[in-house]
Amino acid sequence: MDYRTLGNSGCAVSSLCLGTMTFGAETDEAVAHQQLDRFVEAGGTLVDTADVYGDGRSEEFIGRWFARRPAAVTEPVVLATKGRFHFSGDNSPNGAGLSARHLTRALDASLRRLGLDAVDLYQVHAFDALTPMEETLRTLDQFVRAGKIRYYGLSNFTGWQLTKAVHLARALNVAGPVTIQPQYSLLAREIEWEIVPAVLDAGMGMLPWSPLGGGWLSGKYRRDQRPAGATRLGEDPDRGMEAYDRRGTDRTWRVIDAVQKVADDRGVSMAEVALAWVNDRPAVSSTILGARTVDQLEANLRSAGLHLTAAETAALDAASDPHAVDYPYGELGVDQRSRTLGG
Repeated sequence: MDYRTLGNSGCAVSSLCLGTMTFGAETDEAVAHQQLDRFVEAGGTLVDTADVYGDGRSEEFIGRWFARRPAAVTEPVVLATKGRFHFSGDNSPNGAGLSARHLTRALDASLRRLGLDAVDLYQVHAFDALTPMEETLRTLDQFVRAGKIRYYGLSNFTGWQLTKAVHLARALNVAGPVTIQPQYSLLAREIEWEIVPAVLDAGMGMLPWSPLGGGWLSGKYRRDQRPAGATRLGEDPDRGMEAYDRRGTDRTWRVIDAVQKVADDRGVSMAEVALAWVNDRPAVSSTILGARTVDQLEANLRSAGLHLTAAETAALDAASDPHAVDYPYGELGVDQRSRTLGG
């Protein structure tokens, strides 16, 4: 396992992160604890959850795991959670958002479920256009000062939203974000147009989610054969962003073919190749692994320490290029000054 700093903080984390969105929804508590045990045993340290995962059950499972394991096991864990959204069945007007009222209650509830006095990384789960960003940033800074959180990050922000948060925090002289958690994979590279440059400019780190494109890059789906059986799309082919008819494009199949070739040449799985590609992208602090079973987690952990060659990376880059349609992105958007200077 490699280790990197959590964005521009001094906190070291494993380059692979255990995502726990399945806990309490698709994964029961016993298997969740087995995953946590195996992850830590493999040298993993960063564990990511959210208050709404499993309607709070994910945090409860993690809290009981902390309570039942000796300090020598739990001390290395860097724990991250999130707040922003409604719980199912809660439609109250202040039951979501990034207001001081909601975030304060959400964090206190997360700490109760986790059985902890503080979390290492608290992330706002998505942008809130209704709450002034000043209010959100001052609230997060107060959490840091109160010792309830050690750092904070953003999740699912666009480039301009991230940049505004960074510079507004500096103007207010409050703690700034250290990370952002975006969707990122060989099938979802559009963040490279705005978000990645903004992250690099701010000195932040990225925690990519869905690095396997919702399972597509593991090789489990086939062209012209609708999924069936005990897979996410087998159970629901129209599920979310990775829906079969939505994502099953010619570009997707080209990417899958390219990943398969690298995997065959290396003698490793397609998932290992796809994870290694994400993990070595600029600004990535840790890549989030999502697994329903211990076996799935074990398979993904094998990507630890795998680094692709320049030629392999170039082949995957070419196959997965999202082809920005026009200036200022794509080839026409290459920094003209760099080009003039021979860069």
